[in-house]
Order: sequence, then C-alpha cells, then structure tokens
Amino acid sequence: MSWWTVHADRTLSEQVPAPPGAVRDFYVDLTNIKLVHPLIVSVETVSRSDIPDGYQQTYRVVDRIPLGPLTIRTVYRARLRVPVRGDVLTEADQSPGVRLRGTVSFEPVDGGTRVTERISITAPRLLAGVTIREGVKAHVKMLAGIRSHFESG
Repeated sequence: MSWWTVHADRTLSEQVPAPPGAVRDFYVDLTNIKLVHPLIVSVETVSRSDIPDGYQQTYRVVDRIPLGPLTIRTVYRARLRVPVRGDVLTEADQSPGVRLRGTVSFEPVDGGTRVTERISITAPRLLAGVTIREGVKAHVKMLAGIRSHFESG
C-alpha cells in the first residue's frame, strides 16, 4: 500500500426482524437500498449477468456526500456478486481512488436475521478521514433502516 492511500476495515452488524431470505433479497436489490441509505440519491441498473453460482449485477449510483456546509454529488459504479447461497460480495469504486469492498452475511438468529457487513475502505490519504467516517456512518444508518423497514411491515 502506498503512503498516498489509507486502508480501513470495519465490521458492522444489525439484527433484523425477518427471515434471512427476505432480508437478503431486500439487501441485494440496490433500488431498495436507496430507500434506507442516507447518501444515495438514485440507482440505475447497468447490467446483470449469470455466473456459475448465482449472478452479478452492476449499478450506476448517484450519492450526495456532505462536506461541512457543502454537499458533493458523485456518480460511481457499484457491483454485487450474489451467489445462490452464502455471503454477498459488494464493490463500489468512486473517484478519486475511493474503493469500498464488502462481504455481507445473513445469519438466522432468534427473532430474525443478523446482517453483518465486513467492509474494507481504501481512499487517498487527504480524503481518508472523511471518507471512512461518512462511509461507516452511512452504512450504520443503512442497516438500521433495513431493520426499520422490516419492523414496519
């Protein structure tokens, strides 16, 4: 890793009052995630292709990222690899050089599903603090939003 980039790993988790299949189906459709992710403004499917163990879907995503009194609009590509069973793999690549990789599991627990996101964020050193802080904050809110979605029925 270069001095110019910073890498951070975080694990986020939320218990959701719904069966794992329903929660997983909601999570892997980014048009749903737009409803619960505080930064996402719009989501457009770019492509979907079958892979031997499931499918891979690519989206064009528009975010609005707060920077103090300003809000910056950014457009980027997000990709989900969704196997028939098991963990979902996520990728999001933003300019300039911001990368988020995730592994998401959906574990049955009493009363529902434990959703666990293991995310890895890489960003240019000058943007790393705000990128990591805002990215983690947004994903915590997103997971809470998924919980709220299923609580409200």
